[in-house]
Amino acid sequence: MDDRTAWIQDNRANWDDRAALHEAAGYGVEELVADSSRITAEVAQDRERLGDLTGKDIIHLQCHLGTDTVSLSRLGPRRVVGVDLSPASLGRARTIAERAGAEIEYVESDVHAAREAVAGDFDLVYTSIGVLCWLPDVAAWARVVASLLRPGGRFLIRDDHPMFMAIGEDVSSGLRLEQPYFEREQPLTWDEAGSYVPTPDTAPMMAHTVNHQWNHGLGEIVSALLAAGLVLDSFEESPYSAWCPWPELMVREGDRYRLREDPDRIALQYVITAHRPA
Repeated sequence: MDDRTAWIQDNRANWDDRAALHEAAGYGVEELVADSSRITAEVAQDRERLGDLTGKDIIHLQCHLGTDTVSLSRLGPRRVVGVDLSPASLGRARTIAERAGAEIEYVESDVHAAREAVAGDFDLVYTSIGVLCWLPDVAAWARVVASLLRPGGRFLIRDDHPMFMAIGEDVSSGLRLEQPYFEREQPLTWDEAGSYVPTPDTAPMMAHTVNHQWNHGLGEIVSALLAAGLVLDSFEESPYSAWCPWPELMVREGDRYRLREDPDRIALQYVITAHRPA
């Protein structure tokens, strides 16, 4: 087994454990099931960017529990596919979709192999929040995205900003750049018995605590999409985050977080839209 395969297997096991933690934390599942018109905050903020999905075929890469996938299915598409490497996540995603009355095909696959795992082409490829840091090769990822799109198809990614991801965990003396901004072959390896959402004391313990992450600079991401043959339509940066890594420095505004003081110092998210030429 080569190193990259071992890293991906570690991450798969880690996300199998996170699936139970996240469902125990709520993750907005019950609200989504109870209200057939509800969509997640992640999908709602990009509603206009997604455009009219009526009758479209869409695929959600790295879908995890599928709450955003269910939300996308409520915007009128003909076919919805969710792809994730974690079988435990997909098992829970299928149950959530059934409870929500959503018709979704879930496919187990590492995103790098998604083209081989999924039949057909798509009008929209969607992926959002905390996705690219789990992938070792952003150029290979971009080629997969392009291969899944039919001519004229569109792509949307919203993710944590790589500058945000380069800041260290200890902010007692302020924000400090400690992690690599650019992609490296060797990952950052963490051993943590927890996740990014608060979980109740009754949540199951994680058995697989090791995970591996890679940062990717904005230039690397955009260049990878262009090299894969996509045309860039929009690029935006935001001072808001979907999660709160530094409680002592951040405040909540609705479903998002920002720095308490001088939030315009740093971008915390970016969103890119692109399309495959017709």
